Amino acid sequence: MTSHTTRTGVVTASTEQLRELLAPVRYVLWDLDGPICRLFAGRPANEVARDLVREIERLGPDGLLTEEERLCPDPQGVLLAVYFRHPEAGLISHLEKRLTEQELAAVPRAWPTPYADPLIMTWSALGARFAITTNNSARAAAAYTESRRLTACFSHIYGRTEDLARMKPDPHCLSRALESLDAHPSHALMVGDAGTDYQAAQALGVPFLGYARNQRKLDLLVTAGVDPSHIVRSLEEVLIPLKSLKPGS
Repeated sequence: MTSHTTRTGVVTASTEQLRELLAPVRYVLWDLDGPICRLFAGRPANEVARDLVREIERLGPDGLLTEEERLCPDPQGVLLAVYFRHPEAGLISHLEKRLTEQELAAVPRAWPTPYADPLIMTWSALGARFAITTNNSARAAAAYTESRRLTACFSHIYGRTEDLARMKPDPHCLSRALESLDAHPSHALMVGDAGTDYQAAQALGVPFLGYARNQRKLDLLVTAGVDPSHIVRSLEEVLIPLKSLKPGS
């Protein structure tokens, strides 16, 4: 397989480049929403964001959100906007729990990312050890992996807590995962679909593989500084060279 040139002229990863990236990997740190699944496939994320906005307007002080923030389609963006402007513990705790409930409710209708399940199972069979490092709730991540019968593959799951300052791009959850796995960063790989995933990995010296399911995601990863040769448009592109690696190689 050769490199892929996108309509913006960005050349993404080739099979040989991926084989070189994957060969030293013993530990994989996965983002949840994107590389493993589309968590809000059954209920759009912007609806969840609007629910949070209504809660903020009901419970918080007037004018807590700007008009732009009120229209934000990302519930985590809404949550962070409140946290950095008005980090009152009771309100933040309530909103974080509310978002966790919405994420748990979304799990039964989440869509597996194409090729994610076979990639996870193949990589695990080759001896790699996994952790989930996500800005979603760890409870939602655990519920999703259980629903896909992947629990045995993920011995460590680290997600959002009420201390929102430690969400990615802060590397806190990645650092906890590396410590739990007793993993050196040079033998690990972060698989993510956002600039914040990349920034967290960079902070710890962890190599990064970007997953871009569409052009917008690709553009955002490139803008964040991700090497296009370390970006794939489909996880099948990872599965193919992975199968050529010997167990423990």
